Amino acid sequence: MDDPRNAAGQDAIAVLETEPPEILLCALVTHIDAAPREHPPARAHSTGSLSPDTVSPLDQLRLFERKYDPGTTEILRRLPIRPRRRCLELGAGAGSMAYWLADTAPEGSVVAVDTDTGYLDPDRAGNLTVRKADITSATFAPGSFDLILARAVLEHLTDPDAMLDRALSWLAPGGWLVVEDFYFLPAADAPTAVGRSLLEAYVTRMREHGADLSWGRRLPAALARAGLTSVATRVTPAGPGQSAVDDELIALRMRQEGHTLVDGGQVTAGELDTFLGLLGTSEGRDLTALLVSAWGRRPQDPEER
Repeated sequence: MDDPRNAAGQDAIAVLETEPPEILLCALVTHIDAAPREHPPARAHSTGSLSPDTVSPLDQLRLFERKYDPGTTEILRRLPIRPRRRCLELGAGAGSMAYWLADTAPEGSVVAVDTDTGYLDPDRAGNLTVRKADITSATFAPGSFDLILARAVLEHLTDPDAMLDRALSWLAPGGWLVVEDFYFLPAADAPTAVGRSLLEAYVTRMREHGADLSWGRRLPAALARAGLTSVATRVTPAGPGQSAVDDELIALRMRQEGHTLVDGGQVTAGELDTFLGLLGTSEGRDLTALLVSAWGRRPQDPEER
């Protein structure tokens, strides 16, 4: 039998254009985007309990997967997609969802795209293809995929609507697009002073780098406006105290990169230590963001709306 990767995915791969990678910045304490393996660890800083040299971006990615993979896989299991489906994941990170797609559709194909593929194993499955590319310049043939997944990716782009339109052009008639992005709640409403300071510092930084922190709220409407049918939505809360994984992920994130906020004068070392000390307590509990999951189907023909 032909290799399903060759049978279903190589036509699309043949037209992939790879430009110099664009670094997609991390968002707040809920989204992690791994740095390449060769990056040196963050330097130590005199911030008490902070110890950035003891954690790695991969640790954060694995925790992110533990937090959000169950919800994403639940959505994907609902979709009526054929067994030989051709899948594309934009921003594959450490690969958990790409591997899951490959395992659950062994007769299909999966293309995993990221600006940094250092944590992806191209030999993990015979029907998996890993490509290093900037998703804003990568090109696939129209109608190449039956399923496209983009999790915590579009929110980092200066024009997420334009990227959404490009992804839709790669989707085959009858195919499904699943997009998940964060909507960050107002920092001013945080229940503690240190929480307000820390959240505001991250929000300010991300906006300075072009991230659209309100995109998640607009996501369901954007899918419907683009012409997808059967659009559905679900939200997942994120923040201190929302789960044990949330707290562990936030703590790792702060130990890895909290010193940059201190260096920038946005928060003090004492505030960071106070914030970390409140994790796991009733006082430290907060709802900082919602992961908005939205999905829809491309009509079989233009009249199906």
